Amino acid sequence: MLVSNFTCQIVKDQQEEAHILEAVYRLRYQVYVNEWGFEDPKDHLDGLEKDAYDKHSLHFYAYTDTVDNIIGTARLILDSDSTLPIEQHFDIHELPEGVARNKIAEISRLAISKDFRRRAIDRVIFSRGESNVDELEQHQATLKQVERERRKCEHELIRGIYLLIYRESLKRRLTHWYAVMARGLHVILGRWGIQFKQVGPAREYHGLRAPYLLCIRDLEKYLAKRNPELLEL
Repeated sequence: MLVSNFTCQIVKDQQEEAHILEAVYRLRYQVYVNEWGFEDPKDHLDGLEKDAYDKHSLHFYAYTDTVDNIIGTARLILDSDSTLPIEQHFDIHELPEGVARNKIAEISRLAISKDFRRRAIDRVIFSRGESNVDELEQHQATLKQVERERRKCEHELIRGIYLLIYRESLKRRLTHWYAVMARGLHVILGRWGIQFKQVGPAREYHGLRAPYLLCIRDLEKYLAKRNPELLEL
């Protein structure tokens, strides 16, 4: 079975930790170019998926045994002179009263390694001496359990990254997060009390996506009531 055994970190210095950033960009290439085709490989001939927003971003990553084995990443785009990606691609409703534009950051480029997602299934298939069709059929219950564990671990990885984003946001006195996401991720986050509110109409953008906004103070209040152990993390 796949065990949740990973560490989440932030890139503290983009120059000193350039090798980690390169591994982050390679993972993003794997997910956003190779797996989903969201980005054109012609725009990333070096095999690194990166853009102009990265230099204005905080980069978060998760790894297993060593930092060379990055299995998940996301970034937090901080306010800069240019508009945020969400503002370029979506029609955003007016911000709630009292929300300062320079206190909003955008979460984007969430990516989970395909190798991490498949590891639980692979262990069941390849850990036995003989893996023929009859044997696999006999272990359908095991496979289903492994798939449930795989999904659980993937969700825990996403949660771990979001918790680290939360911690860093408090340090920088941010008040809100923007995010563009599919409904599935919105539902998963909502179950943990990370409740984004839709602030504009959904549109076709690498699939059906919608713009969301989250008040960090509201998140704290909700977790303090409903899930204090998560807040303590």
